[in-house]
Amino acid sequence: MARLLILGAGIAGQTAALHAKRRLSSSHEVVVVSPNSRWNWIPSNIWVGTGYMKPEQVTFELKPVYDKKEITFHQAKAVSIHPDENNSFRKPFVTIEYTSPDKKGQTDKITYDYLLNATGPKLNFDATKGLGPHKNSLSVCTYDHAALTAQALKQSIERMKKGEQQTFLIGTGHGNCTCQGAAFEYLFNLEFELRRNKVRDKAKLIWISNEYELGDFGMGGMFIKRGGYITHSRIFTESLYTERSVEWIVQAHVKEVMDGETVYETLSGEEKSVKHDFAMLLPPFSGVGLKAFNKDDDDITSELFAANGFMIVDGDYTKKPFEDWQPSDWPETYQHPKYKNIFAAGIAFAPPHSISKPMTNPNGIPIFPTPPRTGMPSGVMARQIAYNITDMMNGKATQPIRKASLARMGAACIASAGANFLKGTAVSMTIYPIIPDFNKYPDTGRDIYYTTGEIGLAGHWIKHFLHYAFIYKAKANPFWRIVPE
Repeated sequence: MARLLILGAGIAGQTAALHAKRRLSSSHEVVVVSPNSRWNWIPSNIWVGTGYMKPEQVTFELKPVYDKKEITFHQAKAVSIHPDENNSFRKPFVTIEYTSPDKKGQTDKITYDYLLNATGPKLNFDATKGLGPHKNSLSVCTYDHAALTAQALKQSIERMKKGEQQTFLIGTGHGNCTCQGAAFEYLFNLEFELRRNKVRDKAKLIWISNEYELGDFGMGGMFIKRGGYITHSRIFTESLYTERSVEWIVQAHVKEVMDGETVYETLSGEEKSVKHDFAMLLPPFSGVGLKAFNKDDDDITSELFAANGFMIVDGDYTKKPFEDWQPSDWPETYQHPKYKNIFAAGIAFAPPHSISKPMTNPNGIPIFPTPPRTGMPSGVMARQIAYNITDMMNGKATQPIRKASLARMGAACIASAGANFLKGTAVSMTIYPIIPDFNKYPDTGRDIYYTTGEIGLAGHWIKHFLHYAFIYKAKANPFWRIVPE
């Protein structure tokens, strides 16, 4: 009997657990550790943040699903990894601390034969002074944060209905924030709600971002095929912001969020501020803070994790100039280079470098987006990792065979821009490959046939359908496998 231990039950962790259990006989065990009792379809949190959906529509209890699939579940947070065989267990193990009400604070050790780190990120609000829902800004990163944001939006709308003017600041709350997608979606859903409530004329909307220009999205921007023409995502995005009367600030590192005012530094080194009545700003991400120790209890955290807390895998982490970065630098199997039975998926793995060009202002502040690793890419890499691990557990392979490099992977994204079955819109985008390859595609970096962008009502219908499809899949309902990652 062998045990696969999965840390985390988000998109990557849940995908890996279901596929692994399906491919393993009852003689093997799949164990999931997650500090949360509920699964959250995070892409729909932006709809919770406008009041279009309730938290219970984007979540469900995990334990009944795992009981049904005979997957062992511990509601706990992983604290440390001990990857060497030891005298106590003769197997590597992970130390956990329970978060469930009946065992809260208790610790335990779980041995493993294979380990998948799918913990996702720590929401690092503390990186910016005053940032966060318990301080001076709002968030849609979790369903409970989004519910608070919806309450604040409702109050702002009530004020505008009484004749007050309101300024909304939406975007990223730090110079090194990752994927801007959630903030982008929330901005345009908020704008739609203001129009629906007939108070748009009372609102000033401002976007603030660490992108060098609109349309970067942490991927260095892209050329897209749209309406028979090839254009850059900057033009596509600027057109949308202009059409919806949204002002924008880019090349910005938010330095401090105060009550009613945000201070930021620009790429040129200037310090500026913007006043607002409502601020929804995404935090930067870091690893969850896992430690690692060898059999002698020496701290070997730096062997397993990069400085940002994300796990080191089979990428090329050599420091070199931006111009020398190659698609081949990116990991393919997500296997740790030393501990071959340890893998990482989704946000939990450390990118070897950014996709957007790194930039630093004269004050030494880095201002550029870090790579997005959420949604479809997380699910695809988790499935491939699960297949590789189960092949090894079943004796069909001695090393990972399947690969899922972001440099050879495409992705589709549906970004909501207003939720309504008759008047809603969404931006439908495809991109291939995620990591641009200017050797293969010298003019655009990507295959222009498969890199497209359109906005319209059909996109909203698709996103709404996918909301229910992915929750259905995550619940492991009949034929869940037919829903793609």
